[in-house]
Amino acid sequence: MSFWIKLPATSANLGAAFDTAAIALDFYLELEAEAAEEFRIEATGRNQEQCGALENNLILETYKRLLAREGRTVVPLAVRMKNGIPLGMGCGSSAAGRLAAIALANQFGRLGWSGEEILAEACALEGHPDNAAACWLGSLVLAATEGRRVHVAQVKPPKGWLALVVLPVDPLATSKARAVLPERYSRADAVANVQAAALLGLAFAQGRGELLRVAMADRLHQPYRAEMCPLLPYLLPLAGEAGILGVALSGAGPSVLVIVEGQEHVDAATARIRGSLQGGPSAEILTVEFVRRGATGTEIGN
Repeated sequence: MSFWIKLPATSANLGAAFDTAAIALDFYLELEAEAAEEFRIEATGRNQEQCGALENNLILETYKRLLAREGRTVVPLAVRMKNGIPLGMGCGSSAAGRLAAIALANQFGRLGWSGEEILAEACALEGHPDNAAACWLGSLVLAATEGRRVHVAQVKPPKGWLALVVLPVDPLATSKARAVLPERYSRADAVANVQAAALLGLAFAQGRGELLRVAMADRLHQPYRAEMCPLLPYLLPLAGEAGILGVALSGAGPSVLVIVEGQEHVDAATARIRGSLQGGPSAEILTVEFVRRGATGTEIGN
């Protein structure tokens, strides 16, 4: 028997909703695994060398630690992995990897965990609920934790809205991006973000694209991460131009998420982005859809 699972990329924060909101995107981590005599990985796609390594592999290490913690036998796995989520780019690669590992441990360790328990474990490992919830459930999620309990509200993205994910050359570790954030914020900055985050959920729920420029404005993390995320200063001013509804760091960065009103605006928005980056940092631009379905998995018979 083998187990197959496919998990979407995610973009978190969406500007103002720091550690609270994330949305699922249509590029994926996909893997199939079966019990084997020893661990081995056949990896294709992005970051093939890192994904195929047996040492310091997030999926394997999480899988082994979880089974050991739960007192279960660590079953070696033969894994075939196709990775479409770039590592260290703020596109939810760690959340997808941890969820994959937990699902594998649940399957091969016979833990009997529910989907809610798998999500709670992933959120605990991530340290915040946004990426994991969007990856596991799909759509836009607004998430909060209460101890190990995860409270999630889902909002289906408006039909027609698309995203351009602008990827720089060099990755950025989330730990480094978090290290530059201050311990305290002014009341004015906190209130501004609460206002914007409240608008964000309603803008998606009501399809109010005209609200996104303000709803995605942030004072809590993007100003402090801008020096580490070279694309952001070039692209933030584009909100409101060429069909671009809103712009924000994707997760902790360094990628930037650009939300576009519809397919008819993609070419103009892409040209505006490339024009803004002329003479600046190099970038890859992905045109992606928001997806309403999260992780999918199944046991496959021989």
